[in-house]
Amino acid sequence: MTHDRSTAPDHVRWLLELTEIPTAAGHEQRVVAWIERWLADRTGLSLATDDAGNLIIGFAEPDDSQAPLFITAHLDHPAFVIERIVGPATVEATFRGGVMDPYFKDARVELFTAADQRLTGTVQSKEAGEPFPRCVIDLEGDASTDDLAPGDIARWDLGESRVEDGLLSAPACDDLAAVAAACATMDRLRSESFGRHTRLLFTRAEEVGFIGAIAACRLGTITKGARVLALENSRSFPSDSPIGGGPIVRVGDRLSTFSPTLTAAVSRAAARLAGEEVRSPGTPSASGDPSRQKAPEYKWQRKLMAGGACEATAFQAYGHDATCICLPLGNYHNMGDLQRVQDGVADAIAGASPAPEQIAIKDYEGMIDLLVACAESLDAAQPVMSKLDKLYSDRSFVLD
Repeated sequence: MTHDRSTAPDHVRWLLELTEIPTAAGHEQRVVAWIERWLADRTGLSLATDDAGNLIIGFAEPDDSQAPLFITAHLDHPAFVIERIVGPATVEATFRGGVMDPYFKDARVELFTAADQRLTGTVQSKEAGEPFPRCVIDLEGDASTDDLAPGDIARWDLGESRVEDGLLSAPACDDLAAVAAACATMDRLRSESFGRHTRLLFTRAEEVGFIGAIAACRLGTITKGARVLALENSRSFPSDSPIGGGPIVRVGDRLSTFSPTLTAAVSRAAARLAGEEVRSPGTPSASGDPSRQKAPEYKWQRKLMAGGACEATAFQAYGHDATCICLPLGNYHNMGDLQRVQDGVADAIAGASPAPEQIAIKDYEGMIDLLVACAESLDAAQPVMSKLDKLYSDRSFVLD
């Protein structure tokens, strides 16, 4: 079963639109333009940018009685940036992001002019370079470089975003699916009596070392005392973090572990959604459930996800209370059959080919529901220390 965009729910339509927008580190303008169009139809929300070009969306009349809750996602995805025109049908481009070498060999790409004209080409070579590897791309057919210029971008030629049997396949889920989830969350909160302390922070250039996130910390974009929920799409491992198993409360990455208190608070919000704890009435879920009083079908996961690093590490390193919620992702960074390629299997390396990234629609909807629940009642979450103190008070008599 495939989604018809004309009849798809808004939050699914936004997901389809965003995940097929070309974007690259430092060249996120097309995604920014989509967000600006989306925001133009929504009263009560405000948009600002910091000196690094990060976007901040908040309520025009915020609730200042609570500590700000920042929901963050990044606007870029691994892609090529054209550095120079080599000939009438050849360009040299740097690749900004982490993709293994076998995926570049003879790979087909699509290139986009400033006017959004689409051209196709093939990667002819890839060489090491600083700070990014350099690739030569030849255009196909009778296409010419006349309308291309340095700063234009290219990406793998993977077709449009599509949903089939509950699975989204798209050129760029990481992190545009999280951008869609954040926008859908804010749209939900507009009709609620809670959550006015919530803000969205959309950062630039994450794929080349959290540059936008670091800038947001250095510039003071994130308010002192704020709590930060960084959204990600993280590589799924079928036996440990399966696609379809629900959004993941990520307790850490390969560089650090995240705020234990905030992670516990988010986990408790997820447990309430799953009916694992008694919870108060709330709003309809993204999947259309009219009641969040009891939702045993709600799935979520709590995992370390140590295969990569995310912006929560940067936010926490700069002194913010931060954790991460992520979507389990297939074909991470568009690398098909990744595990076998990493394992050095000869036929997998020889046949390595870029592939659409994949997430489950239910996981995406679950992320939205969890973010709304966090905006509603994250303050009510009990810190671990409180639990430990109560346990000691109630049961320390056994030590007598």
